[in-house]
Amino acid sequence: MKILPIFFLVLAIALVLLFFEMYVILLRRKAPAANLAECETARLSYPRRRYPMQRRDLLPLILITVIYAVTAFWGLGNKQSPQSFCSFSERGRYVIIEMPSETLVTRISYFTGLHTGNYFVQFSLDGENYTDELTLEQKYSDIFKWREATFSSGKGTKYIRIISDAKLDMGELCIYDWAGDPISPGNFFFDEGCAPLFDEQKLVPESESYLNSAYFDEIYHVRTAYEHIEGVKPYETSHPPLGKIIIGLGIRAFGLSPFGWRFMGVLFGILMLPALYVFIKNLFGSTAIAACGTGIFAFDFMHFVQTRIATIDTYGVFFTILMYLFMYRFITAPRDEFAPGWKSWLPLLLSGICFGLGAASKWTCIYAGAGLALIWLLFRIFRGRELVKAGHLREHKRELITNIFQCLLFFVAIPLVIYYLSYTPYGIANGMSAPEMYFDGDYAQLVVNNQLSMFRYHSGVDATHPYSSRWYQWIVDGRPILYYLRSLPENQKSSFAAFLNPLVCWGGLAAMLVMAWRSYKYHDGKALFIFIGYLAQLVPWMFISRITFEYHYFPCLIFLVLAICHMFNSFRLRSPHWKRIVFTATGLCIALFVVFYPVLTGIPISRSYTDLLAWIPGAWPF
Repeated sequence: MKILPIFFLVLAIALVLLFFEMYVILLRRKAPAANLAECETARLSYPRRRYPMQRRDLLPLILITVIYAVTAFWGLGNKQSPQSFCSFSERGRYVIIEMPSETLVTRISYFTGLHTGNYFVQFSLDGENYTDELTLEQKYSDIFKWREATFSSGKGTKYIRIISDAKLDMGELCIYDWAGDPISPGNFFFDEGCAPLFDEQKLVPESESYLNSAYFDEIYHVRTAYEHIEGVKPYETSHPPLGKIIIGLGIRAFGLSPFGWRFMGVLFGILMLPALYVFIKNLFGSTAIAACGTGIFAFDFMHFVQTRIATIDTYGVFFTILMYLFMYRFITAPRDEFAPGWKSWLPLLLSGICFGLGAASKWTCIYAGAGLALIWLLFRIFRGRELVKAGHLREHKRELITNIFQCLLFFVAIPLVIYYLSYTPYGIANGMSAPEMYFDGDYAQLVVNNQLSMFRYHSGVDATHPYSSRWYQWIVDGRPILYYLRSLPENQKSSFAAFLNPLVCWGGLAAMLVMAWRSYKYHDGKALFIFIGYLAQLVPWMFISRITFEYHYFPCLIFLVLAICHMFNSFRLRSPHWKRIVFTATGLCIALFVVFYPVLTGIPISRSYTDLLAWIPGAWPF
């Protein structure tokens, strides 16, 4: 059986190499006369042409989006979790549960709320003399999870006292008898403050899983989102607030449940698809290529897994797509007049707004902004050369100065305002109120202090993790990050990991090398645009020594797909059978998604099947 994963690995690599061999053969062919003009248009210093959306694009766009939405929301997580919490407001607070008669209690199940500390569980037969039975530790990694504790003493009890050693919240409590069956709370006696522990017993699961509890970095970001809603000072301050504010919108709409806190991530993952479709169509003008590229991106492993977890990376990727889309629309805007109207500068404004929203979600979007700055600079250089060569020196100076001031407004002033306003929950948690706080020096100092704190945190992280990886591993899918693993009876397991579809990862990397070659050899503006976007997201990680994970490669997926679509377009321009090639490549990528679906969703599957999917033994951990 161990030889089969190696066989699949070799087969996948062979398919990628075959695709590129066909590409090399096609490059030696001269394009048909009807496509010569389009081929030559690509060989310019910067992209000149933007293809518009057409009515025929609506059907594939809607179909892909709907199919993906159904797939992504299916099995996302429980739609209900405990909403009322018993608050242990300070150290020493306790609750007492009285049972009608002495009962042998074997275990308890409980749902954790905010804050960290310990619960001390005590038993008593007379309600006066209590003995310590166990300690329930509520760590930061235990927030919003169903936890279970087993009593090993085998003693009976009539009273259970739970004491906290800090401010703690508990959402629900289920007590099990000697037979392992839950005891009906209707048999208990307790005071009113204890009521929230027993008012949602129907929600108690048989066991903890990703469907009913937070996992991985959800323990930070969901907690912060909920703290923003409750007006509590956030525990996690290592990233800007906007991503957590967006997560909180799902919690407000659907409650504090796995479905609620993951909803916005899936929604933004869905919204990426129309944006990317328009991007690809604007670049290449082909409905088939736009549909195939969007389908490849939609059902890529990383896109699917990462948008279904309540972390902030999804929002950074969404705004990165938009900021590059609008920058492309800016540099390809018609410029027949030297006094361009709002249609030429509006895309630049929208790109800047998306940059601000992205930076307010996660700092990695600043890397994307650096790529935008380089693209804009190259555009201005080549545009200036053209105007000067045509004898329009005065017009060039006027256009350049105007554009510089626009960029200062759109990419500096407006993003700073967006970033500054995103700290509103921090101000509210500190007793301030809008809009007065925005003009308060204490609010400004709060924002500045958090930037310093974030920088110190990220520059000083020295933690280790069994599934961490470096950038050179990301580009070849060398070490996926395992988000969840649970052993099940009958030699089954439930697990899922974040990594790229290997065909997209390896094929996209080769396609990116082609983009670099075409940028140098043919001065291909579209290839250079894609290549710069990719490097802007990857190169900074080469100089970062802190712990990193494969999900940091997620933004690069955008440009890997665009590079693959660029190659698809070369097939379109040179081969009458291009659709057969493009559709086959797309079909293989989607087929691989189906094959790997169990280790992308955590559905129970036999270990023998997951072993077949571990193509790189020892590196692919599911």
